[in-house]
Amino acid sequence: MSAASLKNRETYSKKNQNHTLLQRMKPYGLLYLMLLPGLALVIIFCYGPMYGLQIAFKDYNIGLGIWDSPWVGLKHFTKFFGTEAATRALTNTIIISFLKLIFSFPMPILLAIVLNEIGNQTFKRIAQTISYLPHFISWIIVASLLNNLLSPSSGVVNVIIQKLGGSSIYFLADSKWFRFILVVSNIWKEIGWSSVVYLAALSGIDPSLYEAAIVDGATRIQRITRITLPSILPIATTMLILSMGNIMSAGFDQVFNLYSPQVYDVADILDTYVYRKGLVDMSYSFSTAVGLFKSVVGLILVVTVNLITKKISPDSGSGLW
Repeated sequence: MSAASLKNRETYSKKNQNHTLLQRMKPYGLLYLMLLPGLALVIIFCYGPMYGLQIAFKDYNIGLGIWDSPWVGLKHFTKFFGTEAATRALTNTIIISFLKLIFSFPMPILLAIVLNEIGNQTFKRIAQTISYLPHFISWIIVASLLNNLLSPSSGVVNVIIQKLGGSSIYFLADSKWFRFILVVSNIWKEIGWSSVVYLAALSGIDPSLYEAAIVDGATRIQRITRITLPSILPIATTMLILSMGNIMSAGFDQVFNLYSPQVYDVADILDTYVYRKGLVDMSYSFSTAVGLFKSVVGLILVVTVNLITKKISPDSGSGLW
C-alpha cells in the first residue's frame, strides 16, 4: 500500500473519530431500519422477561406481585439440589443430551458428505427433499406415529418381532429402550435439516482442489478426509459449540410427548420437571430457579467450549467470537 493511501486512510479514521455515533450511523440508515424489527423481537421476548427472573430469589405471591413478594435468597436453589426428583432430572438431562450429541451430531455431517458425492443431480435433490421433510412434522405427530408403530399389541415392529419368534416389547414404557427411541427418533427427524448448513459449506469448496487430487491419484476416501472434512471443520466446530449450549435442554417437546410415569426414572428431564413444578404444582419461584440454573450452566458451557476451541486451533477460524 502506498504512502498516500495510508495517509488518506489515517485522515478518514481521524474524521470518523470526531463524528458522533448518529453521524457515523447516518449513511447506513436503511440497514439499521431493517434491523429494528428483529431487535425489537429480541428485546421484547428475550430481554423483557428477564425482569421476572428475580422471583427465583423470592417467595412469589400472585397477589403481591413480583416486586412486593418477599426475598428468600438462595432458598429455592438449595431446595432444588436437595430434592431426589430434581437430581434425577438433572442426571437424565445430561445423559440424554450427551447421547444425542454423540450419536446425532455426526449424522448430518455424514449425510451432507454422502449427498455431496452423489453425481446424479435429480436423485440428489429428491434425497435432500425427503431428508428435510421430517423436520417440519411436529413432535406431537411423531409421538403418535411412534405409539402406533411401537404398540405392544398391534405395532408393526412388535408384529415383526413376534413373527420371528420373539416376545412383544412395550418400547415407550420400558426404561431399557426409551432413551434409544429418543436418540433414533431425533436423528430421523433432524438429520436432513441439520445437514443444510454443511451442504452450504461444501458448496463453497473450490472444485479445482478435487480435480488436482484426482490427477494426483487420490481415492474418494482420501479426497473426503484430506479436502472435504478439513474444509467444513470450522462450521462443524461452530455447530458443536452451539450444541454444547443446549446440553441442559434435552428436548422438551420430544420427551414430553413420548414419556410416561413408567419411565420417569430415565426420561424425566429438567424441562419436564420445571413444567410439572411450575404449571401443575404452581411453584413458580422454584421452577424459575431451576430454569435460571439451566441457563447459566448453558452459558458457561458455550463460553468454555469456545475458549478451548480457540486455544486448540487459533488459526483455523474456529470459535464463535
